[in-house]
Amino acid sequence: MQVFALNKPRNVHEARLLQQHHQLRARVFSARLGWEVDVVDGLESDRFDTLCPTYVLAVSNAGDVSGCARLLPSVGPTMVTNVFPSLLPKEGLNAHAAMVESSRFCVDTTLEEGRGAGSVHEATLTMFAGIIEWCLVNAITEIVTVTDLRFERILGRVGWSLQRIGDPKRVGVTTAVAGVLQANAEAFERLRPSSYRSQFNDPLSQAA
Repeated sequence: MQVFALNKPRNVHEARLLQQHHQLRARVFSARLGWEVDVVDGLESDRFDTLCPTYVLAVSNAGDVSGCARLLPSVGPTMVTNVFPSLLPKEGLNAHAAMVESSRFCVDTTLEEGRGAGSVHEATLTMFAGIIEWCLVNAITEIVTVTDLRFERILGRVGWSLQRIGDPKRVGVTTAVAGVLQANAEAFERLRPSSYRSQFNDPLSQAA
């Protein structure tokens, strides 16, 4: 499993990966979790996808997207400030240039590759490590996100604890909470699987 960071697709291969990521989002958020999201032709997207985000993708050895997350500068429009302001403290989000928002995080936990004896799928750990490595390369120190209590427990279980910045509240079919994750070398080394590979040490092929 390998991690890539993509923005605008530069070739057919990258365009296919981004399409697969939108398909994965539709399967997870709409079909499995029952969230009220926009799905068209099997692809889930929203207005934040028009803001030139960076997508961190975990790709299986077979070449399929098995995990994804969307990263946006915290100082611009974000889901936490524009969609979920009720989850923030009264003073709002302390956004700064070294903070990004992570949203639309999901993994294909049905994938046999990476399914080991541990309680957390390797695709999840690969995504965690990939997001942190991207942050380290881009001088980002903090990640703000909105998640549900179940996923907050997963973060705590692997030793990457969410620092809550507001109280949990009911949002649709789940109870959500906003918080900040630290992006540092210690967290990266602790979370990355032994088989971890990324675009940063094995560049994505430019072959279309």
